[in-house]
Amino acid sequence: MRRACLLSVLCLLLSAWSAVAADLALNAQPKVVPAVAFSDRDGHPLGLDAFKGKVVVLDYWATWCAPCRVEFPRLDALQGRLADKGAVVVAVSLDRGGMRVIDRFYDEMHVAHLAKYHDADGSGARAFGIFGMPTTVVIDKKGREVARVEGAIAWDSPDVVAVLERLVAAD
Repeated sequence: MRRACLLSVLCLLLSAWSAVAADLALNAQPKVVPAVAFSDRDGHPLGLDAFKGKVVVLDYWATWCAPCRVEFPRLDALQGRLADKGAVVVAVSLDRGGMRVIDRFYDEMHVAHLAKYHDADGSGARAFGIFGMPTTVVIDKKGREVARVEGAIAWDSPDVVAVLERLVAAD
């Protein structure tokens, strides 16, 4: 019975993943980005100013979020692909269990390229008006929100990578 239930959930997740949008749509007008703070792996506070001049793919996620788990390997691959091109994926966990659960998740998912960030009190997510996970905000080199994705997408798809590469190439 338990195995059948787990199989049903897995099938539901896989069917939902196939329905995920393949394209990243840019906002008609860039939006002002709120000042947010989160911490790095060592607990040091930082904000988006630490990534000034780069295209930032700011992803709010949690270890218990099923769509986050599906999309995370793709975000990791995206970071590996774009790191030396002037873009950075900033994956900010909203887990209440802190770095201990984030470390375990990164180990389990074999994350190779993403740094660890944590928004312990959720203030950054609230400042962005984020209500569900994953939610990803794409920020251009001038520090403006140019796209927002609520839910998982294929971050390593050629269409999405092309949009991000155009943002990196823009002045």
